[in-house]
Amino acid sequence: MRMQALRTGLQLRQAWAAIDQADSALEKKLDYAFSSEIGYLTACPTNIGTGIRVSAMLHLPGLVLAEQINPIIQSVNKLGLAVRGLYGEGTEALGNVFQVSNQMTLGETEIAIVERLEKVVSQIIEHEENSRATLMEKKAKTVYNHIGRAYGILANAHSISSKETMNLLSLMRLGVDLGLFAGVDRSLVDELFIMTQPAHLQKQHSGKLTAEERDLLRADMVRERLKHVSRPITKPSGIQASGLDKPEKT
Repeated sequence: MRMQALRTGLQLRQAWAAIDQADSALEKKLDYAFSSEIGYLTACPTNIGTGIRVSAMLHLPGLVLAEQINPIIQSVNKLGLAVRGLYGEGTEALGNVFQVSNQMTLGETEIAIVERLEKVVSQIIEHEENSRATLMEKKAKTVYNHIGRAYGILANAHSISSKETMNLLSLMRLGVDLGLFAGVDRSLVDELFIMTQPAHLQKQHSGKLTAEERDLLRADMVRERLKHVSRPITKPSGIQASGLDKPEKT
């Protein structure tokens, strides 16, 4: 049995409280495999103990553009946490979205694991904010170039893959956070992140779609949604980055 609680923003404790309540209610009715010495006896040995996996999804384009993401990942790994791609273990960080989660479930209490992850995630967010500010101060033209090119392709492409779409939407999302798209809400980009996925495109059509057909439909959808979005504006050199997105916790 696997239970999962999701909360938007940095609500690790709230997500833990929700799943803890559900777990306690079920435990009154179910006979869990439990050892008073080791803890919960799970199907996978790496989950023995508390059996809890606490994760946060983070959008980190600033660290990627500043080429600081690898040192951050290495530092996080030394703290006993894992950094994975968008879809978990063995996947790449499409759209500059990274999943940070605990590796150890044995020998620590649930709340200790939550608090440790919360502290590390807050530090990563601070590094991301600093990276964005530094980029806008020292390499603003480079940022404008990445975001402008991303917008240009998304707003004009007639065929585009899922992978390319996510990576370009990530840059456009960064542009929205930096205030380069006047009057555009981040929710537009977030929705396109989801709706351009292969399964979502397929769900809208009764017949089986080929990869090429999905690429054409994806481009049509994105062009339609962005037709009223003006090209990104540029700002005077030295402006500070702001509006870092709130990580999504699983």
